[in-house]
This record gives sequence, C-alpha cells and structure tokens, in this order.
Amino acid sequence: MKKIFNIIKTSIIYILLILYSIFAAYPLAWMAFNSLKNNEEIFSTNPFGFPKVLRFGNYVKAWLEYDVVRYFTNSIIVAAFVIFFTIFFAMMFAYAISRMDFRGSKFIKNYVSLGMFIPVQIVLIPLVILVRDLHAGDTLISLILPYVAFELPFIITIFYGYLRSIPFEMEESAAIDGASVYTTFFKIIVPLMKPVIVTCGLFVLLFSWNEFIIALVVIGKQSLNTLPIGLVKFQGQFSTDWGAMAASLMISSLPTLILYVIFSKEIEKAVSYGAGIKG
Repeated sequence: MKKIFNIIKTSIIYILLILYSIFAAYPLAWMAFNSLKNNEEIFSTNPFGFPKVLRFGNYVKAWLEYDVVRYFTNSIIVAAFVIFFTIFFAMMFAYAISRMDFRGSKFIKNYVSLGMFIPVQIVLIPLVILVRDLHAGDTLISLILPYVAFELPFIITIFYGYLRSIPFEMEESAAIDGASVYTTFFKIIVPLMKPVIVTCGLFVLLFSWNEFIIALVVIGKQSLNTLPIGLVKFQGQFSTDWGAMAASLMISSLPTLILYVIFSKEIEKAVSYGAGIKG
C-alpha cells in the first residue's frame, strides 16, 4: 500500500512539474512563433499556433533595417563593464567586511545593504543632475556608473553571506605559510567563490541587459540606445511590423538564455556550496 501511495505521489509531482514547465516555456515559444509570422497571422488567422510559413526575413529585417546590431553592441558593452566592475568591487568589499575584524564593519555592511531598498525613480532627478555636472551625458558611462551603483548592495550582500560560510582556518593556514592578504584573497578565496561569482554575474547581466528607466532618461542619442530602448522605438506611428519586433525580442533574449544554460551547474553549486562547506 505504501508503495502504491509513493507511486501516486511521485506521479502527481511529475505532472505538476510538467504543467509548470509548459506554462513557463510557452511565452518564449509564442514569441519564437510570432517572430516567424506576419501581422495578419499574429492578430487574426493564426495567433497562437505554429507559423504556416517560416518568415526568416523577419530576423534579417530586425538585424539590418531596425539597427539591432548597434543596440545589441551597446548592450554588450554596458553589460560587460557593469559585470566586471560590480563583481570586482563587491568581492573586495565583501571580503573586507566579512573576513576582517575592524571597528564599524557591521555598520558599514548594514549601511550598504540599505541601497537595495532605494527605488530607481527616487534618484532619477539627482542622477540626471550628476550626469550633467560630470559632463557624461549621452555616453555609455552615464549608464555604466549608475548600474554598478544600483547592483553593488545586492551583490555585496550575496558575497558577504557566501564568504561567511568559508572556514577561517583556510586563511590562518595561508598566513602561517607566509601568504599576504592579497595572495590569500586571489589564490584561495576567489577560486572558492567561482560558483557564486557566476551566479551574481548572471544577475547583474539580467539587470543591465533589461534596464529601461535609467537608459530612457540619461541617453538621448539614438546611436547609444540599448536594446530595451531600441525595441520600444520599433513601434511606428501608424503601423508596426510585429513579426520583426518579435524577432528582435528573440535576438535580445538569446544571450541571457544561452549563458544561463551554460552556467546552470555553477548556479546549482552556488546554492548548495555554502552548506557543503559548513557540513
């Protein structure tokens, strides 16, 4: 009887997981289908089904006519710099407040954590004034610096919790062997942080890749638009090629999906690694 109950329980769990996977994957599939249709199919003849004719020309049109290449390049540049500076500064800061005993370390940690609760909308006007005073308007720097500032509190908090789970004996052994603080950090601590670095890097990528409000406010030149702003401007005043827009959305979504698939194991390690070290 217990065996039958376990079989029924397992079957129900698998059915629920399959249903959840279908609901989670369908929006992406629907977008992929629409990227191969024309407006007539999308809105009237075939809104939810597989495209009757595969219109790969939508991707060519999105890539060439809608200037996706330029927006894509701008997004890659911004994301690369934001990921590098955020991860680098967050690692060093989190290491200092989590592994070094000095006066005010807890206050500094709590003070930085408050940055996670500041909405973007509150700082828009001061941000525009600061960008103007720094003469950084209509440059990618005006995006990179605010993105790093907004992501640092969250990433520092994650690094802090992860670093607190690493035994202090590792650093003590390294110090006995004559290793300096920098040697210990870069040769012992950083390799141990690889899973959480990858995970945080993906979080930062998603934020910088999809951020809209700051980019809309501080960037005026069309040539410097990132993908979210460029995609909004695809809508025409009287008509919009929704097939080409869906193709553009697919192009913008692919990098994050591919990176997530590649580094999915590292993300799993980051979730379980801290508990593994303590155990």
